[in-house]
Formats: sequence, structure tokens, C-alpha cells
Amino acid sequence: QPQLVESGGGLVQPGGSLRLSCAASGFTLDVYAIGWFRQAPGKEREEVSCLSGSGGTTDYADSVKGRFTISRDNAKNTAYLQMNNLKPEDTAIYYCAARGPIFQGFKCYVRPSDYNWWGQGTQVTVSS
Repeated sequence: QPQLVESGGGLVQPGGSLRLSCAASGFTLDVYAIGWFRQAPGKEREEVSCLSGSGGTTDYADSVKGRFTISRDNAKNTAYLQMNNLKPEDTAIYYCAARGPIFQGFKCYVRPSDYNWWGQGTQVTVSS
């Protein structure tokens, strides 16, 4: 059974950093497009970042550009979201998602409906 498991969330002070991990089992991430989304209380789920199946294309929401970095380690079958200079408005549940398989895909997908598989989410709270 394909599965995605996020980890790495927690409580951090403004200006701090966290690295979220998204470990895949039951399928290999290197032929899947990856997306990170977040959902704050009372708000819709929104795109944070995406990575194409080939790994050659990335996209970031304007609110996180220059602070967050998406990546994938094929050897560990894990995707990551490095989050630096965190702000209180980054507080949300963060989800990773995968779409595929996509072979040599260069498109980045930004809508939740584009994705086949989802993790359970990890809470990120930015507060002093």
C-alpha cells in the first residue's frame, strides 16, 4: 500500500528553521511529482511548493519564496521542505503529496486535486 509519512514539525520561534521530511513507502518517489501544501485553521489548503517528476522544475508560493526549499533524496525515497526564517503566519498543518508515476516529467503541479497520494500532515507552529 503506497504511503507518505511526514515528520519534522513542531514549535519554533519566529526566525527559526525546521526541516520537514516526507518518507514514501510502497512506491519510489523519483518518478513522482511532489507537492507540499499547508492548511491553517479556517483556511483552505494552499500550495507551498512543488517539484516536478524529473526534479528539474520547482515552484514556490510568493509568501515563502527565498525562505523555503523543496528537495528530494532518491536514495532515501524521501522529500524535504527546508523552512528558514519562519514567521507566525507560517503556522499550519503541512502536508506532502505525490502525483505519478511521471517519467521525465518537467511540470510542477500546484493544485491539491492534481495529486494521487497524501500524507497525514505535520503541525508547524511559529510562536514566541
